[in-house]
Amino acid sequence: MRLTIDTARCQGHGRCYDLAPELFTDDDSGYGEVTVADVPADRVELARRAAEACPERAVLLDGV
Repeated sequence: MRLTIDTARCQGHGRCYDLAPELFTDDDSGYGEVTVADVPADRVELARRAAEACPERAVLLDGV
């Protein structure tokens, strides 16, 4: 499963990196960045929760 952030949608709420610091970090401006693009099987549910928590729907999972 591939994890990305749509930077045009991201508003920097930070829910992704607060919820899943193993998969995300924040950049210098406070916007989310993916640190693990290819999500390991044991982190798929965490990635899904992060995507669902994003109010802008900027966290995208490909291969769901």
